[in-house]
Amino acid sequence: MKRMKVLALVSALAIAVSYAPGAWAFESKGGNCAECHTLSNEDASKLLKTDKFKAQVKEVRLSPVKGLWEVELVQGEKVIIVHVDFAKKTLIEGKFTELSELGEPKPLRKVDVKGIPLENAIILGDPKAEKKVIVFDDPDCPYCARLHEELKKINAERKDIAFYIKMYPLAIHPNAYEKSKAIACKKSVKLLEDAFAGKKLPKPVTAGPGSMDNNIRLAEGSA
Repeated sequence: MKRMKVLALVSALAIAVSYAPGAWAFESKGGNCAECHTLSNEDASKLLKTDKFKAQVKEVRLSPVKGLWEVELVQGEKVIIVHVDFAKKTLIEGKFTELSELGEPKPLRKVDVKGIPLENAIILGDPKAEKKVIVFDDPDCPYCARLHEELKKINAERKDIAFYIKMYPLAIHPNAYEKSKAIACKKSVKLLEDAFAGKKLPKPVTAGPGSMDNNIRLAEGSA
C-alpha cells in the first residue's frame, strides 16, 4: 500500500509539471539563448514605454541570469538597468545577488580620498577648516537626515572640521535624482535641509554633465 501511494504521488507530480504553463520555457539545451530569443532596442522601447518616461534604450544584452534580458536605459543624465524575461511579460528591477554571497559582508575597499573630486560638494562648515570629512547623502533618505543633524552638532563644536557632502541618489527613491541635481547645482546646504524636511525644491538648472552618475559610481566603488 505504501509503495502504491509513493508511485501515485510521483505520477501526480509528473503530470502537474508536464502541464504547468511555461514549465520548460527557460530550460537550457546547451545552445546560444540569443539564437532562440531576440529583443531589439525598438522592441524593448515599446515594451518599457520609454516615450512615456522620456527615456531611451541604449543597449539590450543577455543577462548573467539565464532567461532574462538586461536592458540599459538612459533618462537624461541617469543610467538605469532593468531586466525583461524572455517571454516579454515581466519587468524586473533591482540588483541580483549570488546566493553564495548572501549574508557575507562586502570586502572593504580602500580609497585615496585625495582622488575624490569635491568641486560639486556641498560644504557644511568652514571651507578653510583643517580637517575634511566626505559624506554621501540621499535627499530622500531618513537616515541621512538624522546623520545631518549630528553633523551640525559636531560642526557647532569643532570649527576645525568641515563636511563635504556629495549627493548620492539611491535607486529606491525615484525623486532623489532630480532633487540631488537641484541641490548640487546650487551647492546649497539650505536646499539639502529643505529636502530632508520634505519641502519642494526648485527644478535643477544644471549640475554638470553626468555629475550625479559620477557620484553614484564613486559611492558604489565602480568609479
